[in-house]
Amino acid sequence: FRWSLTLISKILVRTILEGSTIVMKAINTNSARALRQAIAIAPRNKRATELLNITVGTQSISPFYWAIDSGSLECAKAMIEDLLTIRADRDKYYFGVDELFTRHPEVIQRLCNSAPNLLWTLLDGLVWRSRQAFNGKRRVNFYVRNLVQDIADDNFSRALEWLVERNDPKIICHSAVVLFADLLWTRMAQYDFLLGRCYFLFCLCVFIAGQAILGGVEPSMAERTAIFVCRIFIYLGSMCRILYCQIKLLYDDIKNGAIVRTYKVPLPQYLFNFQDSGSLLLMWILVLMLIQEPILHCLAYSEQFALFATSCMDPGPKEAYAVFSGFAMLLYWLLLVNLSIFSMKISAFVLVCGRVMVEVCLFLMAFLFLIVAFATAITAFHHSLYEFSSVDKGMKTLLDIALGMYPTENYKIMMKESVWVEIAVIVFRILVAVVLLNLLIAQLNMAYKLAHADMEGYARLTRAGIIVTTVEQVSRKRWRKFLESLNFEQRLEFNEGDIGVAGGIQVYEPSNENPTTVDSVRRFGGSTAPNMPWPQDPLAEDQGSDRLEKLEKLVVKAMKSVTDKKDGKGSTGISSASGQQNSSGASTKSQDNIE
Repeated sequence: FRWSLTLISKILVRTILEGSTIVMKAINTNSARALRQAIAIAPRNKRATELLNITVGTQSISPFYWAIDSGSLECAKAMIEDLLTIRADRDKYYFGVDELFTRHPEVIQRLCNSAPNLLWTLLDGLVWRSRQAFNGKRRVNFYVRNLVQDIADDNFSRALEWLVERNDPKIICHSAVVLFADLLWTRMAQYDFLLGRCYFLFCLCVFIAGQAILGGVEPSMAERTAIFVCRIFIYLGSMCRILYCQIKLLYDDIKNGAIVRTYKVPLPQYLFNFQDSGSLLLMWILVLMLIQEPILHCLAYSEQFALFATSCMDPGPKEAYAVFSGFAMLLYWLLLVNLSIFSMKISAFVLVCGRVMVEVCLFLMAFLFLIVAFATAITAFHHSLYEFSSVDKGMKTLLDIALGMYPTENYKIMMKESVWVEIAVIVFRILVAVVLLNLLIAQLNMAYKLAHADMEGYARLTRAGIIVTTVEQVSRKRWRKFLESLNFEQRLEFNEGDIGVAGGIQVYEPSNENPTTVDSVRRFGGSTAPNMPWPQDPLAEDQGSDRLEKLEKLVVKAMKSVTDKKDGKGSTGISSASGQQNSSGASTKSQDNIE
C-alpha cells in the first residue's frame, strides 16, 4: 500500500513538474501580457511548439486548447496572434500557420463551437497586406492553403463545411473565406452543379412539352406518340433519378446517425433542406401521376380509341391527373430557383423573398381567422340573404368583398335586408383593409430591413453548402490537378524582391479599400540562430503598457515623497511650538518662585 501511494505521488509530482510550464501558468491567469512575457524566452524554432504541445511522459496536451476549454480566451487570442505573426531575421521567415493546422486540423470546428469570436482573429492572421501601393493597387497575400486542403492527406479540408454549419452570415463574408470559396466555386463546383441543373432544366422542358404544349382537341398520331415519349422519360429519367437520390440521402443519414426528432417524430436530417424535401414531394406527385396516367387507363379502350389516347370513356383519372400535373409543374419551377446562386445579387434577393414570406403566411392566417369568424357570425344573424345562408357561402362572399370582387349593387340589398349584416361587413372591411394590410406592410418593411443587412452572407452560405456537397464528389485526379494549379508550394513576395513564405494566394486590391501604414511582418536583426529567442519587439503592445506602468510608478513614488515631506515639516513645527510653550511655562514658574 505504501509503495502504491509512493508511486502515485511520484506520478503526480512528475506531471506537475513537467506540465506546469510558464505558458500554462500564464494561461491560468488569463493575462495576454503574462503569456507574451512567458513565450518571449522560447527559441524561435520552438516558439510554436511551446504554444501547441506539451508532453508529459507518453501523453501530450495542447496549451491552446487548454486555454479555450478553461475560458482563458484572452490568452487564446494572444496565442493565435503570436502564431500567425510573421517574423523574419536575415536568413529565414517564421510563420506558425502550418504548425497550428498540423497540430489541430479541426481548429475551425473547435472555434466555431467553443470560441466563435476568435474566428475573426484567426482569419485576420491569414491575411497580409502591403503598406505600399502602386498604381492604385495594393499587394495582398491570403494564406488559405490549410482552409482548402488537409495537409495530412491532401484531401478537401472541412473548414468550409464547419463554417456552413456555424451559419454565421458575418464570418462567411470574411475576405479570406470569400477568396477560397470563390476559387472552389469557379474552378471546381460551378461546372458540376451547372451540369446537374441543366439536366433538371431539360426534364422541366420535357415535362412542359408533354403536359402543356403538345396535344389539343384532336391530336394526331405523331403528337400522341411524342406525348407518350415525354411522359415515359419523366417517369424513368426524372422520377426514378429522384427516388435513387432520396434513398441514398436516407441511407447516409441513417448510417451517420443524422436523425432529428421533431415533435417526437424521427426525421432524417436531409429533409430539413428545401431542395431535398421539395424533391421528395415532387417524387410522390410523379408517382401519383403515374398511377392516374390517362394513357395507361385508355389502353383498355384501344379498340374504340386511337393508340396513346389521352382521353377516353373514363374521365375520373384525367381530372386527378390534371391536378397533380399542375402541382408538379409548380414544383419543377420552384426547385429551379437555386440556379440563382450564380449571381450573388439574385440569390440574395431570392433569400430575402423567402424570409419575408413568413410575414405573408402570418397575414394569411389572420385573414383566414377573420373570414371564418365573421362568416359564422353573419350566418347566425336573422336574415334571408342567399350569400350568407351557410358558412361556406359566407366565407366565399367575404373573400370576394376583401378582394374587391363583390358587386356594389348587392350592398344596397344587404342594407335593406339586415342592418346588422351590413355593420358586420363594414367592420370586416375595416379590419382587413386598414388594420391587416397596413400591419402587413409594416411587417414586410421590418423583415426586409433585418434581412437586408445579412442577405449577401446568407447567399454565400447557400453557395458554400453547394460547394461542399459538390467538391466531395469530385474525382481524386481532378482534385490534385486543381491543387497543382494553385501553386501553394511557391513562395509569395511581400514586396519587390522580398520572397516570403509559401502556402498562399496573392491578389491585388484597390489601395483605398483596406489602407494600412504598418508592416505586419516583424523584422529583427542580430543573431539568426534558430535556438535563440527573438529580440524584444519595439512594436509590441506590452512595451507601451510597460512604459505606462513605469510612468505610473514614478508618479506614485513622487506623490508619496511629497506627502512624506509635508508630514515631516508639520510634525517638526508642532514639536517646536510645543517646546516653546513648555519653555515659556517653565520660566514663568521660576519667576513666581523667586518672588
